[in-house]
Amino acid sequence: MSQTTTKGTAVLTLPSDTEILVTREFNAPRHLVYRVFTEPDLIRRWWAGQRGNVTVAEVDLRVGGAWRYALEAGGGFEVGFHGEFEEIVPDERIVCTEIFEGMPGGEGAGEATLITYTFTETDGRTTLEVLTACRSRQTRDVIISSGMEVGMQEGYDLVEELAVELAL
Repeated sequence: MSQTTTKGTAVLTLPSDTEILVTREFNAPRHLVYRVFTEPDLIRRWWAGQRGNVTVAEVDLRVGGAWRYALEAGGGFEVGFHGEFEEIVPDERIVCTEIFEGMPGGEGAGEATLITYTFTETDGRTTLEVLTACRSRQTRDVIISSGMEVGMQEGYDLVEELAVELAL
């Protein structure tokens, strides 16, 4: 298997008025990509992309377990997200809620989205599909306009680098 990485190849589509689908292929087996998405020490190394430093990466990886990630962004403010795991199939699927905690001075979103991560492996490469289901089109549009696509590309490039590094 070649140990090369690909950059900026995540594809964002809008399957419905309330959904965001991101698809990204990684040059690594799915058990390693899954590890990068679920182990706090690894999450700390990619989740912020180039947007800041991860200050919190807490994961209680079980149905009913909670997770919380936070980063300190450029202006010194903390941006946090949290949720609860609803379904876990190791190396294959994670379903969880996600709530944006807002930023200082803002009212915060507070509305939970449902996110489904699906990991599929073919010939040692992993295709990840991340489906975000929002309660309204307005919430979906706010997420898209937040700059999430740029940050996601940066983060997923780091996910691939970490998964490839784990394979060595």
